[in-house]
Amino acid sequence: MPRTQSRRRPRPSGKRYLAIGLAAVALVGIVLLLLRPDAAPVRAPTASRPVAIKLLLDGRDGARFAGELAAARQGYFSSRIEVSAQPEDPDFVQTIARQHAIGVTSGQNFLLASWRGVPVTAFAASFLDTSVAIFTLESSALRRPADLVGKRVGYRRASEGDVVFDAMMAQLGLPRSQITKVPDRDSFQALRAGQVDAIIAAIDEQPDPSSPTFAKLNVMKPQDYGIHVPGQVYFASNDLIHDQPSVIADVLQGLIRGWQFAYADYARSVPVLAGAGPARLNSERLKFELQQQRPLVLPTGGRIGDYDESRWRTLRDILLFAKLGEEDVPLAQTVNYQFLRDVYRRSPDLAAPGAWSEEK
Repeated sequence: MPRTQSRRRPRPSGKRYLAIGLAAVALVGIVLLLLRPDAAPVRAPTASRPVAIKLLLDGRDGARFAGELAAARQGYFSSRIEVSAQPEDPDFVQTIARQHAIGVTSGQNFLLASWRGVPVTAFAASFLDTSVAIFTLESSALRRPADLVGKRVGYRRASEGDVVFDAMMAQLGLPRSQITKVPDRDSFQALRAGQVDAIIAAIDEQPDPSSPTFAKLNVMKPQDYGIHVPGQVYFASNDLIHDQPSVIADVLQGLIRGWQFAYADYARSVPVLAGAGPARLNSERLKFELQQQRPLVLPTGGRIGDYDESRWRTLRDILLFAKLGEEDVPLAQTVNYQFLRDVYRRSPDLAAPGAWSEEK
């Protein structure tokens, strides 16, 4: 009988043992990781929210910032824009540049800062003319600039009012040396008390008829005597304009709609602008200030925000005349007109006069 051959079982190779060992180690590692009490769950990636752009106001909430407040509260900005007041910041323009933000301040503050090398660019204006005016008591019979010769005028040193007043008197050929300028007497209380014969103040600072300090006044506006300068301007850091020009265009469109809302119907806009809570603004006072500044927001024949080069040249000239600075940076590098042109070209309805035909 033939002998059957016994079969030999093949031995596992070394590579197979190695693979099994590595798999076991990996499995143990996973188990230990899952058993750790501080093991963080795996989360699905989430979309990051866009970073908000700051729109800072050089002053407290009020009628002079009605367009900005209306745009924020009515949702006219497409981008994430955070509007906040930043009063009493002596380096306001520098703050805007440092925070890569958007700001609104006087044309004088902006231009002087740009001359000092602050990297900012203006792209529109809220007040197309200065809000400065000269006030006298109606009973004084001082109604024209020429009547101020030989009189006392209260003012603030190196303020916009001081500069604009001197430029107006010089343009009219009136002897400024014969006018006594009294510093820090630019309040309506000083005028009523007879401490001065006239004061230089903002048009929206005058007392309203319901105020206990109200008095009938004569008002002289520099623009009535040929002085036209940008009163309050919108500007942004150069970095923001370069990196995100679409944000500037969006903000500008929202601001225009905000100002339209503010003046279309006071019955609708004043409650929105006044706000609520302890910080609520006085509605009657707010409406009065809106009425006073309306010609500055939209002069006859103008468009909201739409300044022109001649106003900037006048501002440059009167600042040089006042020796407040040197034009180390030319206007062409600090003032932009293209954003306004593009916004009005793309949205012609923004220039429609319907909402401005009459005050309501």
